[in-house]
Amino acid sequence: MKVNHAILHILDFESAVNVFSQRELDLDARTVRSFVTSHLRRARTSGDNRRGSFAENSGFASELKSYFFGEHDFIDLSLQIAEFVSGELAKAEKAESTDVFVADFEDDDDVRWFAVMLMGSRMAFMHEVAREGGEVRNDIARHYAILPSPSQKVASYALVRASTLEVFYQEKKRKIAGEDVYLIPDGLLQCETGVSGKEVIDTVTRVVEQVAEEHGANTAVALAKAKAAVAEAVEEDEELPPWDIVDEAFEDEPVIRDAIKATLREEKLPERVPVERAQVERAAVRNHKIRTDTGIEISFPAEMGNNPEYIEFVNEPNGLITLALKNIGSIENR
Repeated sequence: MKVNHAILHILDFESAVNVFSQRELDLDARTVRSFVTSHLRRARTSGDNRRGSFAENSGFASELKSYFFGEHDFIDLSLQIAEFVSGELAKAEKAESTDVFVADFEDDDDVRWFAVMLMGSRMAFMHEVAREGGEVRNDIARHYAILPSPSQKVASYALVRASTLEVFYQEKKRKIAGEDVYLIPDGLLQCETGVSGKEVIDTVTRVVEQVAEEHGANTAVALAKAKAAVAEAVEEDEELPPWDIVDEAFEDEPVIRDAIKATLREEKLPERVPVERAQVERAAVRNHKIRTDTGIEISFPAEMGNNPEYIEFVNEPNGLITLALKNIGSIENR
């Protein structure tokens, strides 16, 4: 990852003092570079990212285009962002101290991005050393300006791909001027919001399990079929078409197929959702994990769940289930 520019602005509502930086972060400092790259990489690779597209009249999109074309200064643009966020958070029902982090970076695939992160400050306890009567006294004090650690997830951010102006974001609702709003997509970016690939996958798997159980089918086999169809669809064109996935996975079970599709219509899932292949590779889609009531846990590739040459589920007359693992060449202790 290469970070071209990065800056941090402080919005301190505890002391009612905002500190807008006039210089970029020193990326030559190891601590700073590690902090910045860790948060940017975590945001870039998150499977929870929702997708958005700029509205035609988005002022932010115009400013960002000017920046990418070299017509706008990075620090000036970051100041505009921080001032807007400050003004909105000041009207919030509960104004929380927040650091506004802005960056221009290239990911591990050399794709350029513009990032805006709202890093909420949190309270933490720290030790404090003082002198009293000529003697050293160690004490405990509260500190209100602790940034999220590099391993901690940031709840509010947006990433914009420079080449296409695609928007990836995560946000939480805030009560601002008496209304529940999503500050980043609705206020700052002015973009049309969508759902994340993870949300669609979670919905499909939840519905499949629910319908399979209602129809007395083996939920483990049904989920394995659905996950295998998801992985195959994303592998082909990095799009997730829920309806096509259901058609393919349950082609031979029309009753279950139609019941799943009817439930998905009630969930109002979009017909297609763009999903990055790498996100599916990292998600719990490639493998399916089951746990029996006897405490045995098994994880297997989803595409094998419907292949009796490797895994077979047998419903016994007494109502119990027999699970057979076949054609095993060797077993390793893990």
